[in-house]
Amino acid sequence: MSYVAEVIAVGTELLLGDIINTDAQFISRGLAELGIEVHHHVVVGDNAERMTAAVELARSRADILIVTGGLGPTYDDITKEVVCACFGKELVMDDRSAARIVAMYRKRKNNVPMTENNFRQAMVPEGCTIFQNDWGAAPGSAFEADGKHVVILPGPPRECEPMFRTRVMPYLRSLSEDMIFSQVVRIYGMGESRVESILHDHMVEMTNPTLAPYAGTGEVCVRITAKARSEEEAMALIAPEIEYVKQALGDVVYGVDVESMEEAVLRLLKIRQKTMAAAESCTGGLIAKRMTDIAGASWFFRGGVVVYSNEAKRDLLGIPTELLDEFGAVSNVTAEAMAVAVREKLGVDIGVSVTGVAGPGPDENGNPEGLVYIGVATADSVQVQIVNLGRGREFIRTVAATKAMDMARRALERMEDK
Repeated sequence: MSYVAEVIAVGTELLLGDIINTDAQFISRGLAELGIEVHHHVVVGDNAERMTAAVELARSRADILIVTGGLGPTYDDITKEVVCACFGKELVMDDRSAARIVAMYRKRKNNVPMTENNFRQAMVPEGCTIFQNDWGAAPGSAFEADGKHVVILPGPPRECEPMFRTRVMPYLRSLSEDMIFSQVVRIYGMGESRVESILHDHMVEMTNPTLAPYAGTGEVCVRITAKARSEEEAMALIAPEIEYVKQALGDVVYGVDVESMEEAVLRLLKIRQKTMAAAESCTGGLIAKRMTDIAGASWFFRGGVVVYSNEAKRDLLGIPTELLDEFGAVSNVTAEAMAVAVREKLGVDIGVSVTGVAGPGPDENGNPEGLVYIGVATADSVQVQIVNLGRGREFIRTVAATKAMDMARRALERMEDK
C-alpha cells in the first residue's frame, strides 16, 4: 500500500518567526527515504480550535499524520489533548515515562525542584505505541484509528530528530510487508528542468523503482526508490537505474548516496591519496569550513587562507602588487596566481582559489555582483573558470564554493592513484 503523510507543526513561536520549522524538513526527508509522499506541511499555533481544524483537515486527505510540538508541561501545551479528542482517544498516565521524568530531575545538578505539572508530559493516548525519549522528557507516541496512523512527537529538534530516526522510521516501515529503500544521485552543473527533460520518458514508464528529481541550492538530486521484500532485492532493482541516470546525464553526476559535494571530494581525495588546500576571497573561508565539517578531513584537506584584501593576497600568498594593480583582484590572472600560490605554500596536490564579487552591488572597479573567478592548480595544469551567479550574497558564496569543489572533483577524477 502507498501512503500519503501530512506534517503538522504546533507552536505559536513558529508562526511568529521566533524559530524555524526544521522538524518538517528532516521528517519529510525521512519519509521520502521510506517512499511515503508528503502532500502538505501545516503550522498552527497553540490554539485548540485552530489545532482541531488542522487535524481534521489532515485526516481527510492523508493516511499518516505526524504532529510535532506542544508536549511540554505548561497550560498551552495541548497537542495530545486535541489529537486525542479528534480521534476519540483518552489520555492515560504512562508510569514508566513518569518515572523517567522524576529520575531526570533528580540527576540535575542545579537542584531545580520538579513541579507537579511535569507529569502532564507522561500522559499518552490509550493503547498507543510509546516512543521512549532518551533526549528529553516527553515521550512520543503512535496509534491507529479510523484507518489513519497518527504519530505525536516533541517539538525541540534535538529531541524530535533522533526520535524520528530511531523510533518512528522503524515503526512506519513495519506498516507494510514490503520494505522501502532509496538512493540519491547528486548532480552539479545541470538544472532541474534539463535533468527532468532528459529523464522524463523513462520516469513516466517506471513503477518500481520510481525516480524523482528535486532541486537544491545550485544543484539537483535524483532519488531512486524501490519497494521489495528485502534490502538486497531493493538494491538489485535500484542499481541499474543508478547506472541509467549516470549514463544519461554524464559527468555532472558527482556522487551516489553522498550528503554533499565536499563529501564527494573528500572521498576522491582518499581514493586518490591526494591533498588539497584553498585560497578564498569572496567565499570568506566557506570551502574550508565545509570541508572541515567532515570528520577526518585533516588527512586530505591541509588548510586554507582567507585573503579578502589585496594586502592579504600579497602578504600571505605572495601575489605581486604589480599583478593586482594591472589586472585587479577579480580577474582570471589573480585566480590563477592564488591557486598556484596556495598549492605551493601548503605543499598539496590541488590548490583551489575563489575571487569575485559577493555584493551587494558592484565592487569599486565596477565588476558586477555575482562575477566570480575560480581556479584549480595541479602539478600539470592550472584551470580558471568565470561564472556569473546573479544576485544574493549568501547564494553567490554558497554556489561559488560548490563550483570550486566541483572543479577540484573533476581534476581528481583525471588523476591517477598514488
